[in-house]
Amino acid sequence: MALAHTFKANPHWLPRQKPQAIAAIPGENGLPFIGNTLRLLRDPVGFGHHMVARYGTVYRNHAFGGPSVTLMGAEANELVLFDRDKVFSSEQGWGPMLNLLFPRGLMLMDFEKHRADRKVMSVAFKPEPMRHYAEALNAGIARTVSGWADRPMRFYDTIKTLTLDLAADSFLGMPLGPEADRINQAFVDEVQASVAPIRVPLPGSMMNKGVKARAYLIDLFQREIPKRRASADEGHDFFSQFCRATDDAGQRLSDDAIADHMNFLMMAAHDTITSSATSLVMLLGRHPEWQDRLREEIAGLGLNDAEGLPYGQLDRLVLTDYAFKEALRLVPPVPSIPRRAVRAFDFGGYHIPAGTMVGISPAFTHKMAEHWPDPQSFDPMRFSPEVSKGRHKYAWVPFGGGAHMCIGLHFATMQIRILMAQLLSRYRIELDEGAGAEWQAWPIPRPKDGLPVRFVPLG
Repeated sequence: MALAHTFKANPHWLPRQKPQAIAAIPGENGLPFIGNTLRLLRDPVGFGHHMVARYGTVYRNHAFGGPSVTLMGAEANELVLFDRDKVFSSEQGWGPMLNLLFPRGLMLMDFEKHRADRKVMSVAFKPEPMRHYAEALNAGIARTVSGWADRPMRFYDTIKTLTLDLAADSFLGMPLGPEADRINQAFVDEVQASVAPIRVPLPGSMMNKGVKARAYLIDLFQREIPKRRASADEGHDFFSQFCRATDDAGQRLSDDAIADHMNFLMMAAHDTITSSATSLVMLLGRHPEWQDRLREEIAGLGLNDAEGLPYGQLDRLVLTDYAFKEALRLVPPVPSIPRRAVRAFDFGGYHIPAGTMVGISPAFTHKMAEHWPDPQSFDPMRFSPEVSKGRHKYAWVPFGGGAHMCIGLHFATMQIRILMAQLLSRYRIELDEGAGAEWQAWPIPRPKDGLPVRFVPLG
């Protein structure tokens, strides 16, 4: 019972596929009741390699309360993410994991409803708002990182606090004040609950903490919505724009829809960027020659402290972009992506029936030697036009793909470029011995030691 997916599912969802329906696909059921859940949580990368080595790139698994089929490789990523024939439901894929925590978030929508809400939300990512966010990010990052000189810190924890503050500015348009620590902890509780083995919000359980955290955050957002709707000040932040935005019929999003979207976007805007910024700083710390190359590129822009990195200059940081892409390849912020097949399909010589939970793995694909020679090494030049020519389009999918491509990918890329410009123009990154040696892979990757680091001022 503890591992059953007990949540309020949409009555139109397909019933979960019975194990015998996919018994012809090779794989392992694992232990009674819990299947392979604990093995998967303990070492997801190692588990994936074990399954592929033994069963191939299409295999059956039993974890998190039920059977599923995993499809590995770039062709599988394209099939599932591009989803030409609308076979795969994101809502029914993520729902068992996230429905108690992020219901009606953009990732838990499909097809026409997803398209309509995404179109309304996209107004917040157009050039003019993005220009405003760039100004706010430059100011906020510069103000904070200027105090990091020779200060030993655990980078993951420090950048998480900063990204939450930045998200509050760009997304909420207001300082968090004394509630900042509680808001941060609420997002931590939601994310950790997403992979809790006990899927019921029992008293004292991780899921119960996550559900309570969601209630707190939704209340916080809903209390603010009437003020934004009534305000004559047309704020540039996401929240204010969502409150003003209308669909094709001229209708505004409901209060519940706005609160749910804000809950999901705020989590994604600071948790996934925190992970990605940490992996990039770790890799640059291990490869000082790349720090030098990026620093030289940044210096070539002739920036000043007051201006920071203007929105119009972002695309000139080509090597910085390559380094960020390589960090996302090595440590993708979303290591695996679930879907549910709403219709039967065939792949890799197997027939997979409707109702089957289907998973793909960016983390596995990103290290397949057929796409990435010497896949464990840090080599940003993999992303140069000359080297990447001919590579499968879906061999690199840290932001997903198709209709569900991450709506905030340009915001995330902009924030990382500005962070690197502010950091590397001031400091040399020095890691403690063995820093970042072990990472917790799920739900969002983070170094178990927090990545001890020191920022040494340039001489």
